[in-house]
Amino acid sequence: MSTSEQNTLSRGDRWSIVGFSIVGFAIAASIITASAIRIFVLAAGTNVPVDVEFVETTADIPLANGMDTVPIELDRGTLVVPQLTPIGMVPGILGQLAVILTIVTVVGCLLLLSRSIIRGQVFSRRNSRLVLTAGFVGLVGFAVVKFFDNMLANAAVNIATDNELHTWVISVDPFTFILSAFIISVIATAFTVGDRLQREKATLEKETEGLV
Repeated sequence: MSTSEQNTLSRGDRWSIVGFSIVGFAIAASIITASAIRIFVLAAGTNVPVDVEFVETTADIPLANGMDTVPIELDRGTLVVPQLTPIGMVPGILGQLAVILTIVTVVGCLLLLSRSIIRGQVFSRRNSRLVLTAGFVGLVGFAVVKFFDNMLANAAVNIATDNELHTWVISVDPFTFILSAFIISVIATAFTVGDRLQREKATLEKETEGLV
C-alpha cells in the first residue's frame, strides 16, 4: 500500500477539519474586530476602561446599612480613565495591534496546516514549520500583548490617581508560559519526528520495490 493511500482521510475526518477551520476563522475574526474597536476607543481617549492589577491595595466597601464598611484587598479591577494621554494610548494601541498580528499569523498557519491535512499530507517539513511558526508567534505575541497591557494599566492608574497608587510594572504567569512552551515543543517534535519517519518509510518502500 502506498503512502498516499495510507494518508487518505475519510469524509468525516475532512468535514471535522473543515468545521474546526471555520470555527477558528470565526473566533479569529471576532477577536480582530474586538481589537479594532478597542483601538478606536483608545484613540478617542475619553472614558477609556482599563483592566488593572493592584499591588497590596485595599478598599472599603459600604454595607447595606450605609454606615459601616468592610475592608477588602483588591487584586484586579477596571478603571475608567476620563482622559487618556499618549503615554497610555500608544502602548494600548500597540498591544491591540500585537493581538491582531498574532491572531492573523497563528490562525493563518493553522488554516494552511488544515488544508494540507485535508489533502492527505499530515507530516512534512512545511507542516512542521507551520506548527513551529504558529507556536512561537503565539507564545511571544501574547507575552508582548501582556507587556503593553501592563504599560497601559500603569499609565491609566498614574493619570487617574496622580501617581498615588501603584500597580504591577509587568505581570506574567511563569507557569502558564512554561506550560505553553512545553506543549508547543511536544507538538512540534511530534510533527518533526513524524515527517522523518514518513520520509524513511517512503525511502524503504522505494528500495523494496526496486528489489521486487
